[in-house]
Amino acid sequence: MRDIVFTRSSGWIPTVISVDGRLKLMLGAGADANHEPRTFTFPIKEAHLAVIREDLPRHLLLWSAVLPLCDAAGTAGRLDEDAAAALLDPVLLSSPEKVDALFRRILWDRSRLVAHGADIDLLKRGQVCAAMRAATETPNEKRAQEHHADRRRAQRGAVLGPLDAAILRYTGQYAHGATVPRRMPDAVDAALLPEVMRVIATAEQACAGMRIDIDPRRGRRAADKRDWNLVATTVDSAVRRAHPGLVDDAVRTVSFLMCSETSDRSRSTPVEDDAEDADDRAGLGGGASRTALTFTDDKGAEKKWLRNGRRSASVEFWEFVGDRSAADNEVFTIEDEEMGEGIQLHFYADSIARITTVREGKGRSDPEYRVEYSLVDGLSDYRNLVNAFVRGGCSALEPHGPWMSDVAEFERARRRRATSGP
Repeated sequence: MRDIVFTRSSGWIPTVISVDGRLKLMLGAGADANHEPRTFTFPIKEAHLAVIREDLPRHLLLWSAVLPLCDAAGTAGRLDEDAAAALLDPVLLSSPEKVDALFRRILWDRSRLVAHGADIDLLKRGQVCAAMRAATETPNEKRAQEHHADRRRAQRGAVLGPLDAAILRYTGQYAHGATVPRRMPDAVDAALLPEVMRVIATAEQACAGMRIDIDPRRGRRAADKRDWNLVATTVDSAVRRAHPGLVDDAVRTVSFLMCSETSDRSRSTPVEDDAEDADDRAGLGGGASRTALTFTDDKGAEKKWLRNGRRSASVEFWEFVGDRSAADNEVFTIEDEEMGEGIQLHFYADSIARITTVREGKGRSDPEYRVEYSLVDGLSDYRNLVNAFVRGGCSALEPHGPWMSDVAEFERARRRRATSGP
């Protein structure tokens, strides 16, 4: 039978229990193979319970010392109870000097102590007992996360100044650099907020009017990498030029914020189809004769576009791509059966083919096609080519060349680009 003998209000600080009349310390740490929390216990004595009851700092120091043993147990291993029990007297019953000496020899969990109010400077100097004089029973996990982030930065030689730290707090990335940045002015010291806002204003002016469009080749919500990198580079250069004292972490978080916000704005104002959208609905321009188009992919899926619909051909085609594109499905075709022509987009090769029917098949003879290839420079180039074809067919693609009918010549051009870059 198990009874709780002593527990503190914070649910994770180790609890003293009685199992069949024997005292044990119980703590949760780590997780099993199913990601459920693991619970460990090991025996303690009445003298240890007395200190645990009356001395919060010693209780927390014991927890910090035992946690690495729990980590060593992994997802299924047993706690080394002998090693855990061997920590009891040195941590709970020894003098502060001996406790400090012990913590210089063993592994211990710094983040637990920081979360519960440890003086960070004293911890760095190895004075763990003195560091815990102002310990709190209620943890401040944000403090521990920020301390952990500071230690990671220190390991790579990054030191934050007051403005750098304020910028990271403004974007919510001080502790977690991989989170999506957002604007949090309340997290910044009021004295530093005007300086932070001057940096943000520099970044906003640098990327004003820029877009980061969706890249349907990578799904319905994926941002165009080229657009993203262009905004990031533009903001990075402007901020470094205007505020040369900022460290890389601060500049990167401002660039990330601008890219994220630019991408969100672009999603709410989708890219237009230039004149094609208006011309199609009005029945004007080169696209007026196009009453139907067929979209297909490399997996055999097919979608029909008809002029009597309210949506333009380009919009529906890129939606089709966004729904179907995948690592093993990177070839998409638009065909105008009535005009006997089409285009085939090869996303894996950054290329396109325009296909024109030269002679219709008659009797047993197959039709004859002219196939010409061209290299494509990114998503915007693909969009321009699709719009041009929808408006005017293969003839409208002529200015977007050069077009090569010789496959060997095209492959050589493709290899040259792969070697030298676009």
